[in-house]
Amino acid sequence: MSIYVAWSYPAEAGRDPQELDDRFSTMTEVRRVAWPAYEDPEFADPARFQQGVAGSLELFFRAWTPFQDFTAEATGHPVAVYQRVDQAGYLTPLDERVLEDTDTLLVFGLDHLVTGQEATAGEIEAVRDWVGREGSRLVLGPHHDVGAGDDLTVRDQEYRHHGDALVPRRQRFGRYTRSLMEGLDVPVRHRYGLRPAVVEPGKVAPLSIDRDLDTHGWLTGVTSFNFHMHLPHYAVTDERVAKVLARQPIDLTRPPHPFTEAGNTEFTTFVWLPPAGSRAGHVLMADSTIFSTLFGADESLRNFWRNVVTR
Repeated sequence: MSIYVAWSYPAEAGRDPQELDDRFSTMTEVRRVAWPAYEDPEFADPARFQQGVAGSLELFFRAWTPFQDFTAEATGHPVAVYQRVDQAGYLTPLDERVLEDTDTLLVFGLDHLVTGQEATAGEIEAVRDWVGREGSRLVLGPHHDVGAGDDLTVRDQEYRHHGDALVPRRQRFGRYTRSLMEGLDVPVRHRYGLRPAVVEPGKVAPLSIDRDLDTHGWLTGVTSFNFHMHLPHYAVTDERVAKVLARQPIDLTRPPHPFTEAGNTEFTTFVWLPPAGSRAGHVLMADSTIFSTLFGADESLRNFWRNVVTR
């Protein structure tokens, strides 16, 4: 099991905090908005924890640890985590050095488009060969695409719908995963940042699951994922190839979004491409937040983790 974080850590951490769009929050901004959640010296003391954008990036690594521990216990193997460009500036392409001893690969599309991360022809060929291997599983998780248009009124409408003060009016993620999906002929496009409905504060509404299509049992024992204020819609362009297994109800009590104004009440949150043709492996699409405990984890979510890593 391997996780490939498709960002350049220096490019993300080095974004100018004076820029309003297309960057992660600084840790200081996180503390201000989430106060008093991060006022313990563990996070608030600048001598112990970075207070710039890098501090926010480190929160991701901490929040993935429970998933890594769970997977190691379930499979008996530790989970390797790679960054496309790490803190020291070393580039790790997605090639045989990552893929050779990997059965299940998660690619987290948390790279802002402006940082220019893109899969090379060699990487696409390596991944294509790898998913031709029996038993391989590729999980693609491009994050949201907020404020894609030029109309500032629409951008503000999207912002008011999801309501997260830490997300700028334009925050476009996933150039790397997008290029990989295009190279692998995955007929899915990630769009928007939609707020899921809740049944109680912090408890996301149950998924609409197509159990008949889920012949492999990816969602066995699963009723919901976890709550996150702005999740991508995985728009499928060819349902003969990609099967929509789960949709998430949208919080219609929030201000409207162009997607809901078009009459949509749910967005696609989990997609499965079964083996076909020369591709012997499975391809899944699920947002990277589903594997992070920043947004909670219950028995249903752990069942999903177990299914992904062991079925």
